[in-house]
Amino acid sequence: MLTKQTRSKFNEEAKEIVSKLTLEEKVHLMSGSVTFNDMMEDLDAHNKNKHYNWKVYEAGGNEQMGIPKLGFCDGPRGVVTGQSTCFPVTVARGATFNKMLEERVGIAIAQEIRGYGGNFYGGVCINMPYSPGWGRSQETYGEDSFHLGAMGGSLVKGIQSQGVIACIKHFAFNSMENARFKVSVAADKRTEREIFLAHFKDCIDAGAAAVMTAYNKYKGDHCGENSYLIDVLRKEWGYDGIIVSDFGWGIYDTVKAANAGMNVEMCNTSVFGRKLVKAVQDGKVSEKVINDSAINIIRTLLAFKKNPDPINYTKENLIANDEHINLAKIVAEESCTLVKNDGILPFNNSKNEKILILGRLAGIANLGDHGSSEVFPPYSVTIKDGLIAKSEGTIGFYDGRDIEKAKKLALDYDKVIFVVGYDYKNEGEYIEDGDFKIGGDRKDGFGLEQYDRDLIEKVSEVNKENVTLIVSGSMITLDKWADSTKAIMYTYYSGMEGGSAIAEVLFGDVNPSGKLPFVIPKNENDLPQVNWTSEEQRYEYYHGYMRLEKYNKECKYPYGFGLSYTKFNISQPQIELKSDSIVASCIVTNIGSRKGKEVVQLYVGYDNSKVDRAVKTLKGFEKVELYPGESKTVKIICPLDKLKYYKEKENKWILEPMLYQGYIGSSSDKKDLFEVDFEIQKY
Repeated sequence: MLTKQTRSKFNEEAKEIVSKLTLEEKVHLMSGSVTFNDMMEDLDAHNKNKHYNWKVYEAGGNEQMGIPKLGFCDGPRGVVTGQSTCFPVTVARGATFNKMLEERVGIAIAQEIRGYGGNFYGGVCINMPYSPGWGRSQETYGEDSFHLGAMGGSLVKGIQSQGVIACIKHFAFNSMENARFKVSVAADKRTEREIFLAHFKDCIDAGAAAVMTAYNKYKGDHCGENSYLIDVLRKEWGYDGIIVSDFGWGIYDTVKAANAGMNVEMCNTSVFGRKLVKAVQDGKVSEKVINDSAINIIRTLLAFKKNPDPINYTKENLIANDEHINLAKIVAEESCTLVKNDGILPFNNSKNEKILILGRLAGIANLGDHGSSEVFPPYSVTIKDGLIAKSEGTIGFYDGRDIEKAKKLALDYDKVIFVVGYDYKNEGEYIEDGDFKIGGDRKDGFGLEQYDRDLIEKVSEVNKENVTLIVSGSMITLDKWADSTKAIMYTYYSGMEGGSAIAEVLFGDVNPSGKLPFVIPKNENDLPQVNWTSEEQRYEYYHGYMRLEKYNKECKYPYGFGLSYTKFNISQPQIELKSDSIVASCIVTNIGSRKGKEVVQLYVGYDNSKVDRAVKTLKGFEKVELYPGESKTVKIICPLDKLKYYKEKENKWILEPMLYQGYIGSSSDKKDLFEVDFEIQKY
């Protein structure tokens, strides 16, 4: 793992190299090498021979001085370059609540990047979806800051263990899509530090060697030119890695961006390059600013160049190989989140069983957004094809376009599977080219499309033995149609092996173990309200499950909730104070008849706080696998720093001496939690 300590060993060498470079050579290190026209041609959806980032996008480098080029590959559901393994989208991986599994995903992605000759992964997306209507919610792990930091940190560790630079993005407050180039976000300082920046620091602490700034503004300044935000990184957090701009439109003002601390303009050069050289010559940017950027870049690249992974990575032996594809399937299996099951699942895989699949999404390769995160795998397994391959019985399929026809068909089948939800046209990175528009934020609410609701309600009248699979990149609300179906499972965009994985879960070969990485409210109006086309948006402290709990609003299903085909018992919950941490523990026993995995969650409450705080917040989680009758002790360690709040007047973090409420269990719902109070004395 290449950490800040590893990078610091190259400080003097980097300074020595910089002292020998001309101004033009130093500025070249700060400049993307892909032309704007080439990038736009790659972004053209009608170009069938290429796609965005189809090859490694390079920047900087100096062969004579031994400085490698920055070789960029985007993500986050795999490597956008070439034909790579397509993993489930990030929100699906968030639903696994499996840090070790996410680290394995990072290892696989980094190996494929090395196979393409790259050294820089721009796919650690950890933005906070202030509202689940954000079009790119699928690219991040969920709505909780602690969860984002823990899962993102695991991906960082996996990526960098293989000699690839992990870039976390988009710093910061990037939670709106349609207005991302014009919106200016505002928040009070406590909200900023506790809710929107904390997980970025977690990933910096995990060793992340690069940060990408966001398109949007924060308090009036574009994030790529925002000296306040960059000072938080550099001066407060001690970050010494590379800062890159978001592509094409990440910075606008040469002098402002350079003086704020932007290191590399990506992926083309229009603001830096010759304009930056002239700004230095005119005295508007000091050469020290350029030197500091060059040192950051060189130090980071040397650390990775001189700590190579011993494996020889090639396209032939690592890109979309069997091991990585199997890992994508495992992730898809663990992400499946069962929230309702009235005894219908798992299905018996019988030769006499006839199952009808209804819904257009079952028959298409629905891998998620078609923007900058789109991965192009060598193949993908649809839900329909996965079920046909797995079933011993008869599988029928109809896209459900004509509901009356669907009702007639359903009469001839034992069971029905509805596949409903969204695709890249409903949500994702917003792309507009004349009449061609895809993605963007969800402007029409968080529920299913009317034709999906009608399909479920009408067909269930003639066949009540039915299951609903929800395909989406974020939360979809459940209204009256949910009463018409016996089981509901969120499958998200489940990657190239999603169809195979979902079939194995439905037939019981795999026990579902996903947990909701977002709350599902009864009333979507209880969530924060966002004007998706606004030029100004204020983010409040409370969102998601914390907001519902704070204002005593009901949820349909709580954050962290998910059912299994077996049953688990949690006993002997304890919380101890040890040095600078709390250590929570419990015994988990599988009291059912199937092997399964449970996610033990630790929440901390603040009933006795002297300031306004959440009812409780997630402060740890561990996933454990158990055979029937097996018991294991689970320990969760939470640093005391994670219990602090930010005191704005003093600009510092405060740990309150008081009695805290500890909660250990299987979801954020108090009925699923054991309360174990603990006291922190003067600290």
